[in-house]
Formats: sequence, C-alpha cells, structure tokens
Amino acid sequence: MQLPHRRTFLQLAIGAAAPLTVSRIARAQTYPMRAITLVVPYPPGGPADLIGRIMAEGMRATLGQTVVVENVTGAGGSVGVGRVARAAADGYTFVLGAWNTHVANPALYSLPYDVLNDFDPVTLIVTFPFLIVAKKAMPANDLKGLIAWLKANPDQASQGSPGLGGPGHVASILFQNMTGTRYQFVPYRGAAPAMRDLVAGQIDMMIDNPVTSLPQVRAGRIKAYAVTAKVRLAEAPEIPTVDEAGLPGFYVSNWIGFWMPKGTPRNIIDKLNVAAVTTLADPAVSRQIVDQSMVIVPREQQTPEALSALQRAEIEKWWPIIRAAGIKGE
Repeated sequence: MQLPHRRTFLQLAIGAAAPLTVSRIARAQTYPMRAITLVVPYPPGGPADLIGRIMAEGMRATLGQTVVVENVTGAGGSVGVGRVARAAADGYTFVLGAWNTHVANPALYSLPYDVLNDFDPVTLIVTFPFLIVAKKAMPANDLKGLIAWLKANPDQASQGSPGLGGPGHVASILFQNMTGTRYQFVPYRGAAPAMRDLVAGQIDMMIDNPVTSLPQVRAGRIKAYAVTAKVRLAEAPEIPTVDEAGLPGFYVSNWIGFWMPKGTPRNIIDKLNVAAVTTLADPAVSRQIVDQSMVIVPREQQTPEALSALQRAEIEKWWPIIRAAGIKGE
C-alpha cells in the first residue's frame, strides 16, 4: 500500500482537526447551552453561600440558563476549590472563592492545585471589612484604651475566631505585631459559637465580620472599637475606622470572587463576567448585599484583571505572616 505524500498527509490532518476547532469555537460562541454549576466551598447558610445564591439567581436572566449552587465543603474550602481545578474548562463549572480559599489555604495546607496557575479569574464581587469588638465588661472604651489594657495585661486576654488560619486569626497576629501586645487565641468551629462566648464574657475580644458582630453591637451586648478599613461602614457610621481610632494601616478585609478552571476560553469568561456585573448593578440585588454588611466593589474593579491583582497583592501581604506564625490547617 502506497503511503500518502507528506503534503497530502498534512492536508488530511489539518482537515480532520479543523472541524474540532470550529466545533470548539462554535460551542464557546453559543455558551451557555445548558445549566451551569457554581461550586460554593462553604456550608449552606453562611455569608458566602448567601452571596453565591443571590448571584446565581441574578445571573440566570443574563445567561438564559440556570446556575445551580452546589455546596462542596471540607478542609477550609479546599475540597470544593480542588474539584473545580480538576473540572473541564468549558464554562459549565466555576467556583466562588474568598480570602480563605484563594489566599490563606496555600500557606496552610499542602494542596493538589495552584491557586494562581490552575484558575482563571472572572470577577471580584464583594468585600467586607471586620470589626474589632470586645465583651461588654471590657474596661476600655476605645481602641487606644483596649491596646493599653492589653499591654498592661500580657497573655491574660483571649480572642476567639472561627478556626485556625481564618482572617480573624491571621488578623490577630498582625494586630499583636503592630501593637506589641500578647494574648491567647481560642479557635472555634464557627463565628456563631465564638460570638456566643463573647456575649457571655467567656472570651475577651474578637476581630469579626459585621454579619455576626454588628447585631450584637446594636443590641448593646458587646463593644465595637473600629472598622478594619479606610472608610466607615455605611450601616454603622458611628464606628470609627482603624485610622481614626489610633491603629492606622490595620486593614483587614474578606472578599468574594468567581474563578473558572484554567484554560477556559476568554469569551466564556467575558460572558460570565457580564452576567455577574449586570447582576451586581440590579438595585434589588444591591439591597440584599448591603443588608449583609457587604460592599459591592466599584465597577472598575469587577474585572478578571482586578481580581487577579488583588489576589496576588493579598498573597504577598499575608503569606509571610501566616508562615512566620507557623499556622497549619487542621
């Protein structure tokens, strides 16, 4: 049997590959053609899960397909994120990530994926600073007074936080480094049990998200000293920023964004980005998010490039702190 000429063979090979390429491009152009899965690597009912469900419902109108929320929990969110890292890069599986999953976890765990190189960013959605709060019986009435009290009572106070390596825990290390204070850290399995003990006076202080702490502050059950951001919270304008309260530069924020598996076609990423941006611009959605003490980021920050830049800057800031403290995930 005579073998085909080299040029003929190449023509045949190119001809065979062309339909596959055209098919892939066509699929990307008509995306989405079926339901999309949003993996939320946290349990149902928490702030991140709530944001995921609000966004999934809103994005359905723009995409013309259902966005199904699937909670895949475990190992600080790394189980769910790992699932998306292994998913096909076809636009039908994406993940909701946060500071914990896409900044802290690589410094806490030995992960089978790379948070920077195994994902394509889609958009930054919301950010939310923390509150420095203390039990009602704490003698100090402002942040400077709290720092002075902690210095006068080294290793006597206790701070609660949901788990090891979370933003509240890591923030407490930065707080001690910046103020020259020392106190005990008490890990909990969630923000709610930690807050219960703070209200009961079993622990002395927390650096906590406003969703959990602000209702207790308004009820007069705990004290609030400062917001860990450059601007005050719109829903609690009476609480000063850390700059105003005497600890300038102590900025700690959690944030939430969307990522897709690495290699997802850019036009698919753009379509998902448009759906998210359109949802965030809806006044009804905005009200739901603000009610959760979260801040929708400005439009110019709702880009894949902005999310990537934020993630890299946060890794550069927090990894040395986590590693110097020797924190390891459980």
